[in-house]
Amino acid sequence: MAHGFMVAGTASGVGKTTVAVGLIGALRRRGLRVQPFKAGPDYIDPTYHSHVAGVPSRNLDTWLVPRHGVLELFARAMGGRDIAVVEGVMGLYDGLSGRSEEGSSAELAKLLDLPVLLVVDAHAAARSVAATVLGFQKFDPQVRLAGVVLNGVGSERHADLCREAVDAATSVPVLGALPGRDDLRLPERHLGLIPTVEGVGGDEVFQRMTQVVETGVDISRVLALAGTVASPPGNSSLFPHEPVPPRARIAVAMDRAFSFYYQDSLDLLEAWGGELAPFSPLEDSGVLHDVSGLYIGGGFPELYARELAANTGMAAALRKAAGAGMPVYAECGGLMYLGRSITDMEGKTHPMVGVLPVSSRIDKPRLSLGYRAVQALGDGPLLRRGEVVRGHEFHWSVLDGSSEEMNAYRVVGEERREGFCVKGVLASYVHLHLASLPTMAQRFVERCCQFQGGG
Repeated sequence: MAHGFMVAGTASGVGKTTVAVGLIGALRRRGLRVQPFKAGPDYIDPTYHSHVAGVPSRNLDTWLVPRHGVLELFARAMGGRDIAVVEGVMGLYDGLSGRSEEGSSAELAKLLDLPVLLVVDAHAAARSVAATVLGFQKFDPQVRLAGVVLNGVGSERHADLCREAVDAATSVPVLGALPGRDDLRLPERHLGLIPTVEGVGGDEVFQRMTQVVETGVDISRVLALAGTVASPPGNSSLFPHEPVPPRARIAVAMDRAFSFYYQDSLDLLEAWGGELAPFSPLEDSGVLHDVSGLYIGGGFPELYARELAANTGMAAALRKAAGAGMPVYAECGGLMYLGRSITDMEGKTHPMVGVLPVSSRIDKPRLSLGYRAVQALGDGPLLRRGEVVRGHEFHWSVLDGSSEEMNAYRVVGEERREGFCVKGVLASYVHLHLASLPTMAQRFVERCCQFQGGG
């Protein structure tokens, strides 16, 4: 029988990822088959989970995906696993708005019926830590706050003071205390942490995290508090009921410049008959063998714009494919790559593929961040005209130039249009989880099959 728990925090930056990664490593050292998850839409934290767990980490987002879909994805991933470690997002109760729990770690913990291990920043505090824990415990009694890990303690005496205060004021046990250590910090830049695909961190820092957590946290008590995980549902609402053989080869951009994908989205494409073929816009020659569809996810093309521009063979191959009407889906970084040019963070402009009539540039004061609901303005490779889907936007870049008759979406609740849909190409700043609307994966594969068949 599988078990699980959530690692949540009082706020962003308190050490959730360090604790989650360390626990994943410590549990694996005990011989357990760990399945990691990340609450919310983040792409980068899961790369650390996956590196340590040895299996893909999966996103669980209660705003992007319907609740029954979240439950199904969670239970499906737990098949053959011993324990789930779910890293929360932001603070435990932070979500879509200040008026509800929608999209929060708390909502997800209650939906999955998982106990919560709360990470509290103890730096420069002692008895006040107890007030924080008490507030989190009483804010929503339906959340099972099962334990606390103090992060950033300065000494054993400091840890004891915090522990005494929490024990006296609450019924939540302190299960560990970790020292503040600069060598456990993961490097960051303009969009947060840096993905492991770029060679950041390496095994040494993850081994240190595991060792620190093993030393500072009572792993046996953490295992004892873990809750039982429900069995998968009998009938899927997301995946085909019978296996679908591969019927369309879809090239997926995967390298240092493009690495933002939800594992369950890729699984859905495969389940509906997509044969996924990874390729590198940075390094491959530009020959796309027997491909009838393209998926170019998000990432950091602005950091690799010079190398992308130098690979003229790949750009030519993508222009040819798009010109022939091949189904192409591009998100955020993929949108930037398909444009005319990218102006990087140093102000240098580099030519890109040129399929779309826009150029992008980094404009740091203008961060676009948040959940979006979008309605398709016409029929495209993922959506039919009028269909509404939920997504997420997170980018520093802005676009110069536009063509309104090519816009893909109307942003619900806002007076603006977004993205591009031309021939077989759908490109947008909005990231989509294909489980948000299950027909999207099936439709994309079918469009690829039609292109493959010549009509």
